[in-house]
Amino acid sequence: MRVILPAPLTPEAFASFGDVLDATGDFRLINAGLCRRHHDRATLDFGPEGRAGISIFQAEPRALPYSFDLIERHPEGSQAFLPMTQHPFLVIVATGPDAAPQAFLTDGAQGINLHRGTWHGVLTPLHAPGLFAVVDRIGSTPNLEEHRYAQPWTVLSP
Repeated sequence: MRVILPAPLTPEAFASFGDVLDATGDFRLINAGLCRRHHDRATLDFGPEGRAGISIFQAEPRALPYSFDLIERHPEGSQAFLPMTQHPFLVIVATGPDAAPQAFLTDGAQGINLHRGTWHGVLTPLHAPGLFAVVDRIGSTPNLEEHRYAQPWTVLSP
């Protein structure tokens, strides 16, 4: 069995795959000082033929250990996942279809923005209801490539 131990999601560890979206670091006060704005947290990239769209995903929760053989990427645009509940979710990424994947666990107060073309696993909530706002490319050209590993990988509990 090919196994992966998930790491905590940090901006440094995730930097080559995308952006960590959370309410940490610098901010400015808005709304009469009652709201902290953590400004411009991700680089959204939808290419010359696309536009930003917001969709709502409702994914079935999974449990660790979690076995998978499918990764995908979106060559025409970035893709941001913003949980609509405060539950951790699993993030699987790879530098390419022939590379060993890596796994990260969010802390329940983090979203992610995957850079354009980043190989990643499917949306993997670990708790119901698995509800996410997703900001990604809307356009008329294909924006999905999939790869199946010949042997599955299993993500173990940390």
